This record gives sequence, structure tokens and C-alpha cells, in this order.
Amino acid sequence: MRPTRRLAKRRAPHYAAPMVTREDVLVLGLTAGVIGSLVGGLLLGIGLGLAVEGAHIGWLLMLPAAPVSGGIGYALARRLARQLPSGRADRRG
Repeated sequence: MRPTRRLAKRRAPHYAAPMVTREDVLVLGLTAGVIGSLVGGLLLGIGLGLAVEGAHIGWLLMLPAAPVSGGIGYALARRLARQLPSGRADRRG
């Protein structure tokens, strides 16, 4: 006796993937904004003070102030994404 053929592929059971809550996004935004502005402002302030006094090392602090403060927000967002369970429903097949 031959096995019967299936006409359709078996689908994975549908379930709701865990999502980031509104509170997580709010805390992430506030934390990234506060810490980023403090670090960026500190680098900018010290670098500008040194550059005005004629020390060229001030430019090394002043120029990367914005990217460093943005990188802090990126690192915080990656940490939040890592907290999600790994069994997400991103892969559909």
C-alpha cells in the first residue's frame, strides 16, 4: 500500500511572538536621551574648552561627541532586543 500524498504543506502552529512593551520603548528612549546627552555634552564641553585654550587634543574630544552619544543609544537598544526570547516567529516556512 502506497502512502498518501499531502496536497498542502503542514504549517507551523500560529502563536503571537513576544513583543517589546510600550514601557520598554519609553524607558529606552528616556535612558538613551539622558545618558547620550550627558556624555555628548561632557565631551563637547571639555573638548571645546581645550580647543579654545589652544590644545589640539580638544578636537579629539569634540569631534566624536555626537557619534559616541548615538552609539550609547544603539547599545541600549541592542540590550533590549537581546532580552526578547530567541524563539520568535520571524522565520516563516
